[in-house]
Amino acid sequence: MSRGKSLSKAQTRSEKRGKHNLRASPRLSQSLSRRTVTIALSLALAAATVALYSPTLNHSFLVLDDREYVVANAHVHQGLAWSTVKWALRATEASNWHPLTWLSHALDYQLFALNPVGHHLDNVLLHALNAVLLFLLLAWTTKRSGPALIVAALFAVHPINVESVAWIAERKNVLSTVFLLLTIGAYAWYVRKPDWRRYLLVAALFAAGLMAKPMLVTLPFVLLLLDYWPFQRMQFGAGSKEAGEDAFPGERAARASGVPQMLLKLVLEKIPLLLFSAYSSWMTMKAQRTVVRTFEEFTFGARVANALVAYALYLWKAFWPDKLAFYPHSLLPLPARQWILSGLVLTGISAFVLRFHKERYLAVGWFWFLGTLLPVIGLVQVGEAAMADRYAYVPLIGIFIMIAWGLGDLADAKRIGLAWRVISALCVLGALSWVTRSQIAYWESDYDLWAHTLAIEETPFAHNALGATLMEPDAAMSAHDLENFLSPQTRIDEARRHFERALEQRMSLGNPEAARWDLARSLNNLGNLDRMQNRLDGARTHDEAALKIYRDLAQQNPDAYLPYLAAILNNLGSMDRKQNRLEEARAHFEEALKIDRQLDEENPAKNLPNTAMMLNEFGMLDGGQKRMEEAHQHFEEALKIERQLAEQSPSVYLPQLAMTLENFGMLDAVTNRMEPASEHFEEGLKLYRQLADQNPSVYMPDLAMALSNLARADQIENRIDESRAHYEEALVLLGKLAERDRRYAGEAARIEASLRTLDGAPRSQR
Repeated sequence: MSRGKSLSKAQTRSEKRGKHNLRASPRLSQSLSRRTVTIALSLALAAATVALYSPTLNHSFLVLDDREYVVANAHVHQGLAWSTVKWALRATEASNWHPLTWLSHALDYQLFALNPVGHHLDNVLLHALNAVLLFLLLAWTTKRSGPALIVAALFAVHPINVESVAWIAERKNVLSTVFLLLTIGAYAWYVRKPDWRRYLLVAALFAAGLMAKPMLVTLPFVLLLLDYWPFQRMQFGAGSKEAGEDAFPGERAARASGVPQMLLKLVLEKIPLLLFSAYSSWMTMKAQRTVVRTFEEFTFGARVANALVAYALYLWKAFWPDKLAFYPHSLLPLPARQWILSGLVLTGISAFVLRFHKERYLAVGWFWFLGTLLPVIGLVQVGEAAMADRYAYVPLIGIFIMIAWGLGDLADAKRIGLAWRVISALCVLGALSWVTRSQIAYWESDYDLWAHTLAIEETPFAHNALGATLMEPDAAMSAHDLENFLSPQTRIDEARRHFERALEQRMSLGNPEAARWDLARSLNNLGNLDRMQNRLDGARTHDEAALKIYRDLAQQNPDAYLPYLAAILNNLGSMDRKQNRLEEARAHFEEALKIDRQLDEENPAKNLPNTAMMLNEFGMLDGGQKRMEEAHQHFEEALKIERQLAEQSPSVYLPQLAMTLENFGMLDAVTNRMEPASEHFEEGLKLYRQLADQNPSVYMPDLAMALSNLARADQIENRIDESRAHYEEALVLLGKLAERDRRYAGEAARIEASLRTLDGAPRSQR
């Protein structure tokens, strides 16, 4: 072949490549355009979600669970230390095994301490990330960006998800969903080209999700649903119209093999993931042994009936999100018409999606909803909630898929234009956003939350919860909430009204054996309120009635009720001591301390603070009975525990440590051990100064008493100048307190008398 001919052929090939490149450039341009649009939509979705939830950044921590997860958790307060990692991997606090959730809270504490803004912001950002991931995942796997965006937008703005985002303790929900969506994305990548390394990524992300929240145990079954649609790995005949572009190569292989072999292969592929689910389920049952209800408390029939009604209510709230609150289990059997109608609705929808099996997204969305709700639907009853908005965070994605794809296909069939589709979608999303914004406001404080719950349905549960918030105004009420009450006394009277109403409602049910724990809670709350108001006879009546119930319950389910039994024994012992019934007090304290020591062995991190309080009470009782050696032992053990706790979490445990130091100092003074008494008083005073600087309205009375105690010790030791200075400072504080509450006037008069006794004493040498 001649050189000229060779060049000619090369030139021809070059020209062909050039023409090919020219033809490809519009396709490349179109691809870049789609990518730009996708990025823009993702950013808009994230920005809208953050803007919608921005009011939560002005909210504080709640007493409800936020205290256990963040505010009073000594391990979380250590930040991302190695000791925190080791604890998180073993911890079953909050009745869950979720080490990644604990570590996320520890990281937040390391970054923001107890500033709630950062903790709320992370929840909001994670929710926005979930919305974007959901959009990208559905758009990628189905090649339909429109319905994918609708699903993600519904997920982002739906009011039922407020509980998961506005509640810091629900970090586990938003965090685990990040890993759920990443796991599905990794699985889609694996389906494109099955490979063991890609499968390892799927398994690792799934394991991380389970370590954020065990509700993800159903994810292997969700992946089987996705094999059906949109991955098209299951073929039972002609296939689906969604498989047109064969985005996930697996349809041809599925058709080539028989149905049994196909299903067997897909199920076997999920076995390693199912083993992870089994392990997580085992750890969860172990962690929740104290809160899992027995069949004596909730019969199997009641659980099935509640599950049917709950499924129907979740579905209803997806379309009409009204009266979103907390939903305690009914203390009476559900009317038959409710669970029968609910069962018919569920059966009817199931038949509908099977009838229209060619629209595979209907079956996938419906069984996604049914399946992912199964772990929390109440067949294994944990706590006393009949249902919860947070449980719908992932399951309702299935319903949103059915809505978005179903309406999209209907709009295509009716040839409805893009403008009308956009306008309709924006109207619905706008209405949902308005409801969401209103719902967010109820999460500003525990008081707002429980007042809203009570307004929706009057139950003993809501009355008890609202009464409890009224007894903790600094932690559970906002300044705006407190403005509704003329004085602290009106607030306490309101708390009593709620506790008495809860007890009245509970007694009116006419079945004393049903939900006895609820009756004991109402009695216990009234006993606590009686002690606060120094109504000791009423407190004893309520506490003894609660004690009888807790003894019976602790025999049936010791894991759940021994802590309550120890607490009520401690309350009775403390009251006995104040009423000089010292032998009865000792019997109650000894029984309570025995239980506390047993609980310390099982869960020291959770129970040691209770043991320290018990030892403190016991030390004061020993002092009253002149058992000084035992008193010193009890106080020293209490101090050892409290110093360790306060070192780990000063904001939580310094008040308890300061109180024990004051009590120990008074015991020393009684036994004429003035040097250690002064040391204890001085250390206690230092702590109360620190606490009063942070929260004067709460700790100023304690600071005044600490100054008075140290002044008396100084006076006995003839340190007259120091005594005078401490008395005078205490008198100034008590004068300010007496302006608001005349109860402090008597103590101020006593200190004035003590100061007069110092006038004739010689001045001490500094």
